[in-house]
This record gives sequence, structure tokens and C-alpha cells, in this order.
Amino acid sequence: MPSKSKVTNSKPKITNAQKEAAEAEIREKQKAVNYRTTEYPVEVLVQKYMKGREDDTNELFIPDYQREMIWDEERQSKFIESVFLGLPIPPVFVADINDQENEEDEARLEIIDGTQRIRTLTRFIKNELKLCELKKLSQLNDFKFEDLPLPRQRRFNRATVRIIELTEKADEETRRDIFERINTGSIQLNEMEKRRGIYPGRVTNLIEELSKLPKFRNLCSFSQAAIEQRDPQEFVLRFFAFLNKYKNFNSQLGVINFLDEYLKNANDDENINLEKMQHEFETMIEFVEKHFRDGFRSGKKLNQTTTRIKFESLSVGVALALREKNNLHYQGDDLLNSPKSNFQNYTKSDASSSNKKVVRRIEYVKDQLLGK
Repeated sequence: MPSKSKVTNSKPKITNAQKEAAEAEIREKQKAVNYRTTEYPVEVLVQKYMKGREDDTNELFIPDYQREMIWDEERQSKFIESVFLGLPIPPVFVADINDQENEEDEARLEIIDGTQRIRTLTRFIKNELKLCELKKLSQLNDFKFEDLPLPRQRRFNRATVRIIELTEKADEETRRDIFERINTGSIQLNEMEKRRGIYPGRVTNLIEELSKLPKFRNLCSFSQAAIEQRDPQEFVLRFFAFLNKYKNFNSQLGVINFLDEYLKNANDDENINLEKMQHEFETMIEFVEKHFRDGFRSGKKLNQTTTRIKFESLSVGVALALREKNNLHYQGDDLLNSPKSNFQNYTKSDASSSNKKVVRRIEYVKDQLLGK
């Protein structure tokens, strides 16, 4: 029987120069995230979330990039049970928002992680959640908040939730990065990566192609992190989905399901005109480049990508106007920047996505361009 040869590790050792280079890279790319930790009673958290929610002025708000309500009632009930039992609850991450595009600082708090918990607490206190499938506190099954004795209601409202609050120095990219790392980790796929695998087809391929257009990426000023997270592809998908189906948007189904359904149906449509789609997208890009000096950029240095809501409102509004008048011309940036313009209010980064508001902000852009 032949003797086994000794296996040697031929991989070269890490040199001191490589170690120094790695340390330098960490220091360069490490983001200084200033934060403070506090605790709020449940009652206060719900109040901060509810007061002003209808007109998008609530102090504690859910941003556009966040997920929809995905917990079912059983999971919501178990979370409420944990509060009753006094079990440790993961902290809610929020960020103090200082909107660089508006002079007025409203000191609002954007929820980075914890929307399911905040929504669940709100639903329970508003008597919209009936507890179910509880094992530890089975006697509470079928209870709503209003069914509890007053002393128990008060004690529940006084239960505290720990809040980790990023200071106003954290920019949107940092907040999104934290959200992704908390919710998905580094090995799970984001929504666009999932769509590429679940909904392959001609439209998916077209979206991939258009997302790489240099002019488009320049007008949006995508960061490398955003490109790696496939934000350009999502922006293109949003353009086509809202352009063709914005009046059918159902806020209860949520943006993710809306985009998924559009992409699936578009790929299945044998009669879809890919050349027309490409032409409309490229024509819209040309118009924006010519008539809006900042494009889809934001921030004081115009080195950040604007919010998804502003992108879809402006891009779709432009495309709809061009459908009605293909030789359209627009002078100036009053539509975007004028204090008299409603564009800023309609497209706040925290603006809600009800059907009425989606239609309003898209058609506002279209009508302004057409002089209506």
C-alpha cells in the first residue's frame, strides 16, 4: 500500500504590508455612527408613531425602503405576550433625520429596524389585534386591549422599549446599510436578487440592461454600495411598474408585492413591446438630463441618490407627460425647488404610499410639465 505523501500548505503567509493595508482599509471605510440609547413607554412610542401619520408629520415614521407589515396575527400575539411577561425585547433602531433638502429641521425619527414591533403595539392598543394562539398566557386568547382591566392596560402602556437612536450625522446610505445588515445579514438575497431568480424573462433582462446605462447611473449618483445592492435595477423596475400600473397600486398589498406582480405579468406577456419600453426609459432620461440640472441626485453636494418616491414621481411624471406631448419643453427647476411647489411635500422621504398619494404626486409632475 503506497505511503501517503505529507500534505503541505502552499498558501503564502499574510505579510506585514498586507496587514497594514487591511487595517488602513478598515479605518478608511469604517463609518462613525454616533448613537444614544434610551427607553420609551409603549404608550409614548405609539403616540409618536400615530400622531400626524395621516399627513406624514408623525415624529416616529417608517421610511420608503422599509418592508410592509409581514407578521401574521399569531406572531403579533406572541410579541404582545412577551411584553406582558416582561421578556427581553430586541431594541428598536431609529435615526434622527436632518433633511438636507429642506431648511426646516423637524427632528423626526426614522425607524431603521423595529417596524413590525411598532405596528404590532399600535394595532393592539387600537383594538385592531385580537390575541390568538398564546401558550404561556392562554387565558388571554381572544382578548383585545379594551378587554383588559384598566390597571393592566396602564401597566402595559408603561412597559418600556429600548431605543437605539442614531444621531443626525448618519446619512441615508448608512441607515439603509444598517437596515440591510440587521434584517438580512450578508448571505441572504435582497428583493431584486430574489426577483432575478424567481421572475426570469425578457423584461427582467431589459431592466438589467437599462440599469447599466452610464447616463442613468450618473443622473442618480448611485454609490458603490447601492449598485451592489442592485438599487439601479429596482429603480428601473419601479419606473415601468408605476408608469403602467400606478392607478392600480394597492397600498394594502405593499410596494414589494406590487413590483413582484408587475414583473411576473410583464415577463409572461408575449405581446409586450420591449423596444417601446426601452425608448420611453431612454427618452425620459434624456429629458431629465436636459431640463433638471440636479437629475435624480440629492444632498448638499449632490452626491447622493434621491429617495425612491422622488425618483418614481419625477421619472413617471415626465414619461406620462411625454406620452401626451412628445416635443415637450420645460424651462427651469421651479417644479422641484420652488417654495410654492408642492413637489417637496408630495415626495417627502417618509411620504406614505396610499393609492391616492401615489396618483397625486405622479400626476402633479405630469400636469406641471404640461402646464395644466
